[in-house]
Amino acid sequence: MAGCFENVQLPPCVWFEGDDKRNAVASIIAGLLFFAGWWFIIDVAAAYPDNAQFNKAYHVCGVFGTISLFMINSVSNALVRGDGYSGGCFGPRGARAWLFLGFVMGFGAVIASCWILFAEYVTNKSQERSYPGVGLFLQNAFIFIGSLVFKFGRVEDHWN
Repeated sequence: MAGCFENVQLPPCVWFEGDDKRNAVASIIAGLLFFAGWWFIIDVAAAYPDNAQFNKAYHVCGVFGTISLFMINSVSNALVRGDGYSGGCFGPRGARAWLFLGFVMGFGAVIASCWILFAEYVTNKSQERSYPGVGLFLQNAFIFIGSLVFKFGRVEDHWN
């Protein structure tokens, strides 16, 4: 029995044929996710300027998420594998520890924003709106997903 779409042929995607465009696409997607994350929190800060509605100390989650993005993407995959530069003070072990701390900081920012969302805006019945907590969570989730896309979506150039 033949399939319904057996004879359907889609034209090849000309602008995305290989690894030479993959870095650009991964960088664009990661940048858009980073931008969208910060856009959510800017919208929350503009819509809720009072400190009683949205505590300004909650911006620390986004700052730590951004620092983790830089920490995760400052280490090349070749260095983590041990293929890259092996000199310096720490070598591949230091790169792996730096990458691990970056992931811990990113996960911590997402978990802290989730905690704030549920502790301050979902379970607290005196608050009528939960958008500040949702915006904070979306900010940190988008920043973390953007750092993952940038880290694992790129093809690295190997220098020989």
